[in-house]
Amino acid sequence: MLYICNGAKITFQLRYFIELSYKGTNYHGWQYQPNAVSVQELINKAMSTVFRTTIDILGAGRTDSGVHAAQMFAHVDIETDFNVEEVLYKLNSLLPNDIVIHDILKVENEAHARFDAISRSYEYRIFKGRNPFLTETTWQLINKKLNIDKMNEAAEILLTYTNFQCFSRSNSDVKTYNCAITNAQWIEDDNFLIFHISADRFLRNMVRAVVGTLLEVGEEKITIEDFKKIIESKNRSNAGPSVPAKGLFLTKVIYPKTLFIHE
Repeated sequence: MLYICNGAKITFQLRYFIELSYKGTNYHGWQYQPNAVSVQELINKAMSTVFRTTIDILGAGRTDSGVHAAQMFAHVDIETDFNVEEVLYKLNSLLPNDIVIHDILKVENEAHARFDAISRSYEYRIFKGRNPFLTETTWQLINKKLNIDKMNEAAEILLTYTNFQCFSRSNSDVKTYNCAITNAQWIEDDNFLIFHISADRFLRNMVRAVVGTLLEVGEEKITIEDFKKIIESKNRSNAGPSVPAKGLFLTKVIYPKTLFIHE
């Protein structure tokens, strides 16, 4: 429990995880930006209105402009008791339809939405053809011949490496380029071609760069050996182009069960 001294008055705060999802088309990413609309900004405003105090949430990560989240978590400290169902109703009434708060969960007071996540999963969704109802949530390709077997062979190689500097946005300010990838595979489903990837952490722009490079394998522009050499080079300029943001979804964030308080 966090105690905050405010003059002679002492108040306490409890920490909560917020589970939410959003369609990122209309936003300049998750994180607050001074001259653009972000998901974090709108949720902060809605929560501040409901609780009648300044609220500042912290997310499990940052998604870039146009990227979507089927599941995202953020943490927040709240001083007052509240009814979760009532607050969920009020928040979702204030938020635009492309942002939804699903749950508010009490957690240990040291729990951190970003640093305590043990696994994150993404999907990149490609639609083979044209569909006007999917233009904002898939990258649509026509008459693109791809060797899916080769793409999956290359994807499996990702699990044997840890340093992915070659897929990181240039000049990224990070302490390490190491990520532990636990799953990477392409799945075809009718006209959909979906790339699934899970890891303990991801670098900025990493998934979109991985997908772009794997597509070059599928088009047979580069070989499996070339793909290995790109990873080992640790040079972003050697990897393929980043695919458009609109096909990328954060789909799952996993935390230790011990963080959550069940009453």
